[in-house]
Amino acid sequence: MSNVVPKHIAIIMDGNGRWAKLQGFSTRIRGHEIGVTALRNSATYASEIGVKFLTVYAFSEENWGRPKSEIDALMSILVRSLNKELDTLQKNGIRLNSIGNIDSLPKKCRKELKETIQATSSNKSMTLTLALSYGGRQEIIHAAKKIAKKVLDGNLQIEDISDDVFSQELSTYNLPDPDLMIRTSGEQRISNFLIWQSSYTELVFLPVLWPDFSSIHMEAAITEYHERQRRWGKTTEQLKDSKS
Repeated sequence: MSNVVPKHIAIIMDGNGRWAKLQGFSTRIRGHEIGVTALRNSATYASEIGVKFLTVYAFSEENWGRPKSEIDALMSILVRSLNKELDTLQKNGIRLNSIGNIDSLPKKCRKELKETIQATSSNKSMTLTLALSYGGRQEIIHAAKKIAKKVLDGNLQIEDISDDVFSQELSTYNLPDPDLMIRTSGEQRISNFLIWQSSYTELVFLPVLWPDFSSIHMEAAITEYHERQRRWGKTTEQLKDSKS
């Protein structure tokens, strides 16, 4: 693999339920549990190869519509995982971060999340961001409301609203836009994930179900990323001229 790795990788971790069904489990929960192991291994590997930011879609706003038993199990897995994986985060210099409507999470989840974020706040190797109760459309609406209030309060002029101004009102204001987005399970859509931030992100869709995702699959996605030409709306000739 090339020594040049994407600075920021985003992952839609899809396929836990299907994996559990294929393995013969009676519920989807086992898939989510094994998915935690896949995330631990992926985060560790990403940090080792020099990725600076890894953002994963852990629980969407729409996921609240799932059966209560599955939601309760997911929240329980989240609490256990945050507590169990702290040593792994510290050992690998990984700082934990979160985006989304965190206030909608159960109190115990919020407590564990806040404590783990605080405990890893000084780590420098990589930032791992969990998107929890997150929705891209909801994030954009929330940012638009904050900007509208600034205009109404006289703290911002309409003509001063720009991409940068808008981006500063998003929950990802302190993160660079993703260079590469990976979705597992074979589905080919971004499902309301980082809509604003992924305008020029390279998308790679892999057939592997998330619990089976490994460093081999991440290498394959990064290799495909390297084979792309990122033009940001320009022509190939313009890019060549800018480098000459």
